Amino acid sequence: MTPDYIKAHIFKSPLFEGIVKNAISFFTTTPICDLPPITTFNGVGVYALYYFGDYEPYGQIVKKNKKVPNLPIYVGKAVPEGWRTARVRIPDSPVLYRRLNEHARSIQQCNNLDREDFRCRFMILNEPESDLVVPVEAELIRRFKPLWNNTIDGFGNHDPGSGRYNQAKSEWDILHPGRPWAERLTGESPKIDEMLDSIAGALREL
Repeated sequence: MTPDYIKAHIFKSPLFEGIVKNAISFFTTTPICDLPPITTFNGVGVYALYYFGDYEPYGQIVKKNKKVPNLPIYVGKAVPEGWRTARVRIPDSPVLYRRLNEHARSIQQCNNLDREDFRCRFMILNEPESDLVVPVEAELIRRFKPLWNNTIDGFGNHDPGSGRYNQAKSEWDILHPGRPWAERLTGESPKIDEMLDSIAGALREL
């Protein structure tokens, strides 16, 4: 039980919860787009990727999305460097668009996924709505439990750079080999059989 003197420090706001729910409702009605989107746009925000291909371990996801795409395989955010520490204002530049392009390149580089089998949703959150980026991303992940967020780690990783290639490949790079920088990593890798078991277990709970 929380002591009374601690309760005096706990802030709760149904207004905040309502704003996040409103943003989630808006997000889930945004159009499904190609990955990457066909036109450049400015802004930051939140996005989700949806899979429609024939990679057998993801078959349950494809089946769920056959009629209505509502089960993302990955959810993420795109904000400028320094944004968390409030050192920068939201720039008038294609931050979110560039992030979606990065993901498209990662998928295209691997040898068992096809970029054309992916679609995306995105929501632009500029000033002052950019403060909603983190809570909206967190709520989307809690609600949909995307496989590449909750079960398979590493999709959003970047090249660690020269001198750091003694790291292990991520789970994602073991499942989907081909990213040139990941192929240089020499650390002990996760076991693919264990990852496939984890995927199957996660998808059984959908």
